[in-house]
Amino acid sequence: MNALKRIDQLKKAVFTEGGFDGYLIFNNANLLYFLGFPGTSALLIPADGENTTYVYGVNYEQAKAEGRDFKVQLVKSDENLIAKIARQAKDCGIKKLSVDALSVESWRALTKEFPSRKAVEVCSNVVQALRMIKDPREIEFMRKAGELTSEGMKIAVEAVKPGAKEYEVAAEIEYAMRKRGAGPTAFESIVASGECSAFPHGGCSGREIREGDLVVIDIGATCNYYCSDMTRTFVAGKSSEKQKRIYGIVKAAQENAFKSIKAGVPIPDVDAAARKVIETAGYGDFFVHRLGHGVGLEVHEPPTLSQTNKDLLAAGNVVTDEPGIYIAGYGGVRIEDTVLVQKNGAEKLTRGSYSLGDK
Repeated sequence: MNALKRIDQLKKAVFTEGGFDGYLIFNNANLLYFLGFPGTSALLIPADGENTTYVYGVNYEQAKAEGRDFKVQLVKSDENLIAKIARQAKDCGIKKLSVDALSVESWRALTKEFPSRKAVEVCSNVVQALRMIKDPREIEFMRKAGELTSEGMKIAVEAVKPGAKEYEVAAEIEYAMRKRGAGPTAFESIVASGECSAFPHGGCSGREIREGDLVVIDIGATCNYYCSDMTRTFVAGKSSEKQKRIYGIVKAAQENAFKSIKAGVPIPDVDAAARKVIETAGYGDFFVHRLGHGVGLEVHEPPTLSQTNKDLLAAGNVVTDEPGIYIAGYGGVRIEDTVLVQKNGAEKLTRGSYSLGDK
């Protein structure tokens, strides 16, 4: 979908249905969603008038070269960005301005430029709703990001071994993804071994992986700024019966949740499909987070897959399916895939074996 079609969708929601006559975007991911290139500072969309993106000098030439459907406005180093935007808004006749997100300081500065504080309102839900439904082009990028991430996980299988340091494993994975054409990693790679594998966001340190350690690998590649997210858990060496049992429970929970994912299904039902398996096995207290989250231009975005989100899944949502069991002082197991929600089911965008990788 091109930028102007997305703008038209936004205008319908904000202007026709919301009663505003201007929309101002500051959030970096939202800017990227509408503009298609990074480095801009703001985008003003008036009900009547020219769409304008504001760019500082360091990114000005790139914006002029890549921006086709917007007026590119240079912001000089000695100019006040908020005041410049407010002048343009007034020139466009904007009386009621909606903003996606901004800092407290920027909010104060912006409201001072309008005769009434009620003339400016924060409304981020509109863009979030648009971004939750991926179009075919976005899905193409995310499918490629998933493929690149899956290739990185293949390297992890061989890299996880006693004596290797966590950051060495991460480096091999990231190099493999980059070499195959990935953009920057979607987030800081997690290689958490031993007792640290019981921390859901266990990080990546200089710890040396030991014989028999559980090792949680959580990685994500990007393609054209779109993210992927994948987790597998391995054992360095030979796995124990307890490790196999816990792994089998998590694997069954992930499979059960995946089978329930399709358009129109209540999100709490998907979370419950995984949670019930783990609770029945007696590990309910050790599944300490929601089942998953949305993925797109950001690795964590709506919709969340939790008991508290009462929304229905929709075709075009891309979410993670990532149950886990985390036992403090022992270790943890998580299995995760990025999943595209479809009308009658779901597609895994990340693919890889489900094995502890015994060597």
